[in-house]
Amino acid sequence: MFVLELTYTAPVEQVDAFLDAHVAWLDTEYESGVFIASGRKNPRDGGVILALGDDRAEIERITAADPFVTGGVCAYRITEFTATKTAPALAAYREPLPH
Repeated sequence: MFVLELTYTAPVEQVDAFLDAHVAWLDTEYESGVFIASGRKNPRDGGVILALGDDRAEIERITAADPFVTGGVCAYRITEFTATKTAPALAAYREPLPH
């Protein structure tokens, strides 16, 4: 699993110019099953996405296609982790520890 942290690199007014395209991009990744949660940070200087995947290179490819990235208004920090414990409602996302 991955935590994708977006940090805006431009004023929010410039970010908002890409918001509709960003939301459409999010919708595509939700439909594909890669994204499971997302939202704005508070204060609004970026956002956070929880993503599923086994291949960091694939997650990097996906984030590079974000209209916020292609528009030059955000940068991503990608953190991979193993979700060994979850709330019961998220049990389907639990992962075994690697050997």
